[in-house]
Amino acid sequence: MPYLGAHESVAGGLHLAFDHIRSVGGEALQIFTRNQRQWKPKPLSEEEQTLFAAAWQQSDNIPVASHASYLVNLASGKEELVEKSISAFAEELERCQLLNIPFVVMHPGSHGGDGTEKGLERFTRNLDTAIDRAASSVMVLLETTAGQGTGLGSQFEELAEILNNSAHGSKLGICVDTCHIFAAGYDIRSKKSYLQTMDTFDSLIGIDRIKFFHLNDSKKGLGSRVDRHEHIGKGEIGTEGFASLLNDPRFASHPMTLETPKGKDLQEDRDNLQTLRNLLI
Repeated sequence: MPYLGAHESVAGGLHLAFDHIRSVGGEALQIFTRNQRQWKPKPLSEEEQTLFAAAWQQSDNIPVASHASYLVNLASGKEELVEKSISAFAEELERCQLLNIPFVVMHPGSHGGDGTEKGLERFTRNLDTAIDRAASSVMVLLETTAGQGTGLGSQFEELAEILNNSAHGSKLGICVDTCHIFAAGYDIRSKKSYLQTMDTFDSLIGIDRIKFFHLNDSKKGLGSRVDRHEHIGKGEIGTEGFASLLNDPRFASHPMTLETPKGKDLQEDRDNLQTLRNLLI
């Protein structure tokens, strides 16, 4: 069965995210290694690394991924923003290397009105620069996006172009966000449409490139290009779509984390995880 979990807060210390995921019965974890709204966070301390490693071991070494800062835009045409983005993302890769986190999830960024092709070319070039600068073994997972505004990565062809043109293709994979692909126009509501969408992905990119999933229902309809996460089964995708994914033998050992809304007591995570587990056959 897939490893089901959630994105959890690291407030008070990175290691505390493991307490949160255990408290909701999660088997996979996604975190921010630093405040996602800061350009220059403080370096990792040895104490942080030690506490994180110990907490991870106490949590049975569950799958863990980091999500890169939302400030990073490697597809930008603005020189200052690009240099800050390259530096910030290289530092994220270095942090994950120190923490032994194998995956960093990132959005392909926004072309800012310059066009998809130019944006993809810039993103790929700048991503390669950041990977070169970090010299880490961490795999970068390009996240499927909803297609809002001038954002890149909503079409499978765009992700394929990055993977095919990067000098570091072997270090790149995909994180599929269910809300995002649905909002981008890929129907997964029924078993038939789910299989058609995955066949399309496989033909353009290859199913083996998928390493991680974000499980989110969608507040908005198919092809809306609006990124609004909803609780599992409460949105436009519905439970049948999630049942098809959860019981797909190709993803039987993949980490899948929620990014759904929640309060401080995390009850929503418990409820959503139970809803998902009820769909497993």
